[in-house]
Amino acid sequence: MTSSRPFPLALPWAAARRRLASAAVAGTAVLAAGCATPPTAAPPAAPWPDRLQALLPADVLLLGEQHDAPEHQRLQREAVQWLAARGRLAAVVLEMAESSHGTRGLPRDATEAQAQAALQWNDAAWPWKAYGPVVMAAVAAGVPVLGGNLPRSALRATLAEEAWDQHLPGPALQRQYQALRDGHCGLLPEAQIAPMARVQIARDARMARTAQEALRPGQTVLLIAGAGHVLRSLGVPTHWPESLQSKVLLARAGPAQAAIKTEANSVVETPPLPPGDPCEALRQPR
Repeated sequence: MTSSRPFPLALPWAAARRRLASAAVAGTAVLAAGCATPPTAAPPAAPWPDRLQALLPADVLLLGEQHDAPEHQRLQREAVQWLAARGRLAAVVLEMAESSHGTRGLPRDATEAQAQAALQWNDAAWPWKAYGPVVMAAVAAGVPVLGGNLPRSALRATLAEEAWDQHLPGPALQRQYQALRDGHCGLLPEAQIAPMARVQIARDARMARTAQEALRPGQTVLLIAGAGHVLRSLGVPTHWPESLQSKVLLARAGPAQAAIKTEANSVVETPPLPPGDPCEALRQPR
């Protein structure tokens, strides 16, 4: 089983990599879980609010996306609105902004420019037109939006931090390595695989810590990230204590293999993306 839309795990310096989706990471995890089982006809999908309700209560609800699927960002915005309207949303944590930046203190009528400034938004890496509606839905509801990602200033040091090599069990670490190979179209030098995996794991740890710090009794923190970051065996959930109750909802553009359910509590299938070769951009000289 292969994916045609690999995922940019840890290369913030190229906009082309942002446009690659997160299917390769999820696909690698599914392969390890055993994807030989043929998919069966699925029953009609429940309405989106019902899908959310079925996953509550939860301390943290993780929404995994494919970055180039606009339908996924629409679902995120609606999740923010639905949870906030019921007083159940403690905070929104985003992979798309660096930790230490957030919208706390902004008024509900804050402008988009104010929200971008508060988050130190990098539009070249993450287009505001895609994620701005998600952010502004939370701001309008009086809910803080918090950057969860590892700061770029920490990337170079993280590449050399071998302690991260010990975080995942051996088989899971090898799946992470393979996801990096697949996610960069086989173009990443082998010597860079382990250092880049350290960055991926460190990013997951930073998002996990940010979400934990935002916990509030009786409410849910909504964590939005690429699919590879939310997988139970590889991503953010591996950094939490067992006492923390988290649920994973994974959005997939097109059919999802049944085995991926081992990595998520629920999978939402959205219309397939237009055909194309996302690796073509990576093959072009920089």
